[in-house]
Parts: sequence; C-alpha cells; structure tokens
Amino acid sequence: MNASLLAEIAPLTLVFGFAGAIVLLVFMIVVANFGFLYIQALMSGAHVGLWDLIGMRLRKVDPRLIVITRITASKAGLPITTDKLEAHYLAGGHVERVVSALIAANKASIPLTWDRSTAIDLAGRDILEAVHTSVNPKVIDCPDPRKGRDTIDAVAMNGIQLKVKARVTVRTNLDRLIGGATEETIIARVGEGIVTSIGSAHDHQKVLENPDQISKRVLEKGLDAGTAFEILSIDIADVDVGDNIGAKLRADQAESDKKVAQAEAEKRRAMAVATEQEMQAKAMENRAEVIKAEAEVPLAIASAFKSGNLGVMDYYKMKNVQADTDMRKGIAGQQGKA
Repeated sequence: MNASLLAEIAPLTLVFGFAGAIVLLVFMIVVANFGFLYIQALMSGAHVGLWDLIGMRLRKVDPRLIVITRITASKAGLPITTDKLEAHYLAGGHVERVVSALIAANKASIPLTWDRSTAIDLAGRDILEAVHTSVNPKVIDCPDPRKGRDTIDAVAMNGIQLKVKARVTVRTNLDRLIGGATEETIIARVGEGIVTSIGSAHDHQKVLENPDQISKRVLEKGLDAGTAFEILSIDIADVDVGDNIGAKLRADQAESDKKVAQAEAEKRRAMAVATEQEMQAKAMENRAEVIKAEAEVPLAIASAFKSGNLGVMDYYKMKNVQADTDMRKGIAGQQGKA
C-alpha cells in the first residue's frame, strides 16, 4: 500500500520539483537583470515596478535609461511617470535631454511643460540647448564666418564702400521654437538691414562717426518676427572703408561710352569708304560710256562723208580745233606742275 502510494507520488514530486527549479531560474534571471534597477529606483524614491521593468525589455525600451531619467526627474521635483518616458522613447525622442531641459527650465522659473518640451524635441530642435540659450543668451556673428565671408559690404550714396562686422545677441523664444526660423534667417535679415541703412546714408563719414545708428535702425525693423529667437541687441563690432565703388562705376561707364563712340566712328568711316568706292565705280561706269560714245565718232564722220554732210575742209578744221585743244591742255598741265 505504502509502496504503491510512493510510486504515485514520485512522478508528481519530480514535476513540481522541475517546475520549481524553472521558476527559481526565471526569478534569478529577473533579479540579475532588473534587481539592481528596481532597488535603485526604490531607494531613490522613484518606484518602478518589477513587472514594468520586464515590460520595458519586451517593448524594446532601455530600462536603465528610463529608470535613471525618472530618478533624475524625481530628485528635481518633477513628477514624470514611466509611461510618459517610455512613450517619448518609443517615439524616437531624446528622453535624457528633455528631462534635463525641464529641470533647467524649472530652476530658471521658465514655464515649460512636458508636452511642449517633447513636441519641440520631436520636431528636431535641441530642447536643452534652447533652454540654455533662453537662460544664457548667445552671440551670433553676422555674417557667419563659416560661410566664407568676413564682412557685410555696403555702399553709401557718395559711392564709398563700407565693410561691417556685427554681433547679434539673441535669446530663444520657446513659444516660437516650433515652426520658427533659425539663426540663418536672423543673419540674413540683419545683413539686409545693415546694407539698407548704409545705402540710405548720404555720406560714409556719418556712418563712421555714429555706427550705433545702424544697429538702432535695424532693431526698429523687428527682424526677429517669425523666428525662434528674440533679438536683444545688435552691436557693430567693426567698420572699415573699402573701395570707391562710385568712381569705379563712373570710370567703367566712361570706358564703355568711349568704346561705343569708337564703334560709331568706325561705322561712319566704313560707310564713307563704301560710299567713295561706290562713286569711283559710278565714275568708271560713266567713263566707259564716254569711251563708248567717242568710239562712235569716227563712224559718224565716215557716215557724214558718205552722205555729203561733211566736207574735207570741215574735217581739217575740226582736227585743227582738236590739236589746238590738246596743246592748250598740255600747256596748262605743265604750268600746274611748275
């Protein structure tokens, strides 16, 4: 009886023992992986459930990152749940930078909520740098030396070029950070304002005497509208005198006018040469007609002889007249040469 009972109990004991060993092994694995994080969160006053840690691993969330950021937020007095941290992590956000930005904003008494900070982070903006810039304004060089230009070149109304370097002090406007224009827009607008201010000056000497007038005029235009920054000041760091652009332009215009006049004169000379050649051609044509007419004279004389309209004496008189005419021409030619 006892032997048969033992034979029935033995398989059950093996099953329960095997199951217990599996449970113990799983428990040891869980403790090995999550026990330290669980105790760390518990001792820091930012309790995170053990099942929550297991669920994070199954959802491919870094449990250590979530626990550390939750502890950091809890110590700073920010009640951020693990669900919010996980949701932002799964959305591709930077959990650590968002929490650091919230802590910095809280210490600086800047109104910044979790939803706004995560939205800024997911929009691609560096929320932590934005908070730092909001607390500690940054200085932007105008123009940006990384773009290959060191100065903003503008020409006053008297034709003198001025080379200007400016520094713009800005502070991040968190309300306009999403959808607001970046630093490049600020640099472009300030550069445009400087060029306009110098271009409206009648004399470059006035600009050199009062360079602060440039910054005042530029600030009055509200260049930070629609940007993610608030312009605090625009300071003219350096103003140098460049070339006399007006004189160069006038010289280039005079050279251009000279070339145009030369081209017109050459055109008229070519037309005169063409006209002369045309007249010479016409003269040669008329001379040919005269020669042709003179060739008909002997025929006419012969015809007159035959018809009796011209006598021998008349012919000799005509020849005498021609000889006398040729002699007079010869004498006149020799006198002209003398």
